[in-house]
Amino acid sequence: MDIRPLTAVATKPERSAVDGVLGSPTSGWDGGEFDEESGRVARGGRSARERRHLLLPALHALREAHGWISPGGLGYVCERLTIPPADAYGVASFYALLPTEPRPETVVHACDDIVCRTAGAEIAIAELEAAGTSVLRSPCLGRCETAPARMLDEVGSPFRSDLASDPPGLPQDPESLRLLHRVGTVDPESLEDYEAHGGLTALRRAAELGADGVLDELRRSNLRGRGGAAFPVAAKWSGTRGAPGETKHVIANGDESEPGTFKDRVLMEGDPFAVLEGLLIAAAVTGASHAWVYVRTEYPEAGERLRRAAEVLRAAGVAPDVSIEVRIGAGAYICGEETSLFASIEGYRGEPRQKPPFPTISGLFSQPTAINNVETLVAVLDIVNRGGDAFAAEGTAESTGPRLFSVSGAVGTPGVYEVPFGVLLGDLIDLAGGVEGELGAILLGGAAGSFVGPDALGMPLTLEDTSAAGATLGSGAVVVFDDATDFGDVVRRIAAFFRDESCGKCVPCRIGTVRQEEALIRLGSGSSGRVDDELRLLSDVDAVMTDASICGLGRTAASAVRSSLRLGLPGVVA
Repeated sequence: MDIRPLTAVATKPERSAVDGVLGSPTSGWDGGEFDEESGRVARGGRSARERRHLLLPALHALREAHGWISPGGLGYVCERLTIPPADAYGVASFYALLPTEPRPETVVHACDDIVCRTAGAEIAIAELEAAGTSVLRSPCLGRCETAPARMLDEVGSPFRSDLASDPPGLPQDPESLRLLHRVGTVDPESLEDYEAHGGLTALRRAAELGADGVLDELRRSNLRGRGGAAFPVAAKWSGTRGAPGETKHVIANGDESEPGTFKDRVLMEGDPFAVLEGLLIAAAVTGASHAWVYVRTEYPEAGERLRRAAEVLRAAGVAPDVSIEVRIGAGAYICGEETSLFASIEGYRGEPRQKPPFPTISGLFSQPTAINNVETLVAVLDIVNRGGDAFAAEGTAESTGPRLFSVSGAVGTPGVYEVPFGVLLGDLIDLAGGVEGELGAILLGGAAGSFVGPDALGMPLTLEDTSAAGATLGSGAVVVFDDATDFGDVVRRIAAFFRDESCGKCVPCRIGTVRQEEALIRLGSGSSGRVDDELRLLSDVDAVMTDASICGLGRTAASAVRSSLRLGLPGVVA
């Protein structure tokens, strides 16, 4: 590793931006001036290295102030945190939204992923480029209900969503809902308004029940994670609580990057105090003293509202023994995987780690950690307030309670819908205004999910029923395509997405995602002439990625491709 200091010098604005995150330097050894003593004696190296977790916030500050991570700015960060330049560059270059080369002062990140490309993304991008706008194509920005989506990146300003109009409100009456009932009706920046609508009652009730009482209600509820893995929440929290160690962490995973998924964004933007209340209950139950919220960069409004909510709770003296910190990602789908998220917070490349040890024993900073999806934490409030039995009375024995679905694509009213587990797929689509045109196929679970055909409209949306059908609910994405869709284009875009988002740590995923895309391109163009050979190759690649990849990205990278071939979707094979 290159440990030589960079010769480029940081500008004054760059130094100010970094100092705003790290504080002013105290000696020449951390970016300040050398005096007679510090010129001969180095102090504070260990304490500086313990602050490595501030690397990503410092890089964000550089990008916002200067537009990119310059060698001088990077060198100054390395001085402040005593990180070798090659190491820090490896982190910066890992993330799509931390440019290490100069960019124009204004850049539009335009989504061309599976939902937006069927909603006219290519036309919109062509119009922007014709007008002289600097455009970067982007994977899903999590605003599928307003497709095609864009995000503005301007020097001197935080990222912000570029909305042609105000985002649509909830498509359902909030008074009939339990997870979304405050969204759109409560001021998301007012703790007083939040409390007036039932906020903090669950936190107080949890204090009355005690940790064992809350765990008992969670077991009765059979709440399972809403992020895709569906792990029982009671088991996760109980494991973290019982793990040895004085310092423990709880994390809300708001890195919602699955194409076609945007339910957690709606919760974080519309009801941020609820997300934090659920997180504080998790901290009380597990014995954690540190609470974190990790939000993807592409959700700037959500990140800002959560930061303000954390400050308001702190000022109000709510759970004073628990620190709350909001961390912003930097454009990496892989960081939605829990161990990659830990690495990102710690200041490393967001690459997954082998399990075991599991996070409940060795998670963030190698300390016991409970990490949950945003929707999962909000569901905890309902369980604590009404009781686990009342929650479990809705849905099925294995799939309990209400569930949020992100419905987009060829439907009349795209949006986030709250329905009981067990609702029929066709009824959910009817709730979203029905199919516009003739139904071609439905993608369940986003890019990591599976296509199903019109014959699946009668399938109950439960964990057990979708599994039996060879599909998955995953993140709750439901993307509807009409029969005029070029499915070859959609499937190739999914393959390109996984190729781009693979972190490259393990060979099956690093090589397999590339070979998968190459085979699909040949099949779609009709240039191969050996269709059976290409299909066998895809099957082999699928098997290796599914069986041998380190994390869920590689294991699910072929799911949508496999299902598209099984259904014979038009355009995938020319």
